[in-house]
Amino acid sequence: MGKCQEAQTQPFKITTKDLFKIKTMKFPISLFLILMIFSCGKPSTSQDTPNFIFILADDLGYGELGVQGQKWIETPHIDQLAREGMILTDHYSGSPVCAPARAVLLTGLHTGNNPVRGNSEWKERGEVWSFQAMFENPNLEGQRPMPDSIVTVASILQSAGYKTGMVGKWGLGAPNTTSIPNKKGFDFFYGYNCQRQAHNLYPSHLWKNQERHVLNNTIVNKQRLSPDLDPNDERSYAMFSQNDFAPTLMHQEALKFLERNKKNKFFLYYASPLPHLPLQAPKKWIAHYRNKIGPEAPYVGDQGYFPNRTPKATYAAMISYLDEQVGEIMAKLKETGQYHNTLIVFSSDNGPTHLSKQADIDFFNSTGVFQNSKKTVKGNVNEGGIRVPTIAVWPDRIKAGQSSDHPSVFYDYMATVCDILGVAPPYKIDGVSYLPTLLNQPQKKHDYLYWEFPAYGGQQAIRMGKWKGIKKKLFEGTAVLQLYDLSKDPKEQNDLAKVQPDIVEKMEYFLKEAHTLPAMENFIIPALER
Repeated sequence: MGKCQEAQTQPFKITTKDLFKIKTMKFPISLFLILMIFSCGKPSTSQDTPNFIFILADDLGYGELGVQGQKWIETPHIDQLAREGMILTDHYSGSPVCAPARAVLLTGLHTGNNPVRGNSEWKERGEVWSFQAMFENPNLEGQRPMPDSIVTVASILQSAGYKTGMVGKWGLGAPNTTSIPNKKGFDFFYGYNCQRQAHNLYPSHLWKNQERHVLNNTIVNKQRLSPDLDPNDERSYAMFSQNDFAPTLMHQEALKFLERNKKNKFFLYYASPLPHLPLQAPKKWIAHYRNKIGPEAPYVGDQGYFPNRTPKATYAAMISYLDEQVGEIMAKLKETGQYHNTLIVFSSDNGPTHLSKQADIDFFNSTGVFQNSKKTVKGNVNEGGIRVPTIAVWPDRIKAGQSSDHPSVFYDYMATVCDILGVAPPYKIDGVSYLPTLLNQPQKKHDYLYWEFPAYGGQQAIRMGKWKGIKKKLFEGTAVLQLYDLSKDPKEQNDLAKVQPDIVEKMEYFLKEAHTLPAMENFIIPALER
């Protein structure tokens, strides 16, 4: 395959049924109003305002960092980051799966108001799960777009004079729509447009801005290991490791972005695909963990994704490679003299996968103090699915070696950035700035934190102080709120709903208050519309 080529396709036409019903949302806003907001009191990129980097791991569990008690996986650079800043122990993702978590982070809207409330793969277009079909027709790539009225934190920073870049996994709007990174506030983009494409770390192509960057890889579809091959022979797995490794290519572009902007104010959104499956990692790290972990049974592909000879070793290798990249980001910032005035936030989009044959969450104790089970990790609003490891570093302003148990969440990030810049958000957002927490100042608290998720049976969750409420199986129409005291029961095993009726009543009120009718029909949960 060649290198860069323009995608020679016609824009995919969205039907009326596909269009977002913006009028049903709480925050209708025109482009004119957005421009008015950004043109009034536009902040300058003074020395007082920092650079911003948000590093988002993919499916990294709360307990998978050394600083969080991990025993097997080595993460010295992220641990160092934690020592140089503040650990946010009670920080949450916006959702238990990829696309809505990212939408919440970038827009400041929780999933009761956000247009993106789940993964929406736009299957009516055709063979959207075929790597070959997507390569031949980019109109099969990508997720449903966000509405034009939605403003991202990148747009705010871009309007404030920042150079903005995104490297990694997008998942919030297909190519040839108006919901791609370059049209949502990012000057530069390199990575996966489509989160399905990110299910292969040796993909056929990535995107550089609005051009396809074709890679030197052969297209391989998800499959079980052939019965003709020996599952214990390393050579049987050769086809699943190819030439151009996407995490390496994207990381190189991230470092180039920092170098290009060493004299500018910048925002880098680094959305790594690691350690999301499939199991693919650099050989040096796999060899390291094969020696450390010892012999293990192969994964032959019966749970989806690609087979792998040493699943535990490879999973650990993916996290350590991510850690290595974080270290290089820190080194680059120190080299350019920008480290001390850069606010770096490191987090994960949700909890670890429940596919235990590939990522053994029991072996690694992936959720730490929370419950490890198929029904409490990724895809679930339990703590293991939405509580995420989070670190904030800003050497000029944040004292080193701290931790905070202030409950915060992804939709607080836009509020925090606006607070630092001294501007109002572009519309009514759901976030509360956690800048005071970072600076050891009095902190305003949320009345509640809220999640809804129209998959895995339909779910809702709410946190009020130490109390956590969960509803599951909403599509069955009989969901009853479960209540947990997180201060005593972080594994959410002792339901106190019957002995705390006042708390339950208050939560039920807020659960109704937080929800609005989804703009997309496939995110509707009928039980919430009664």
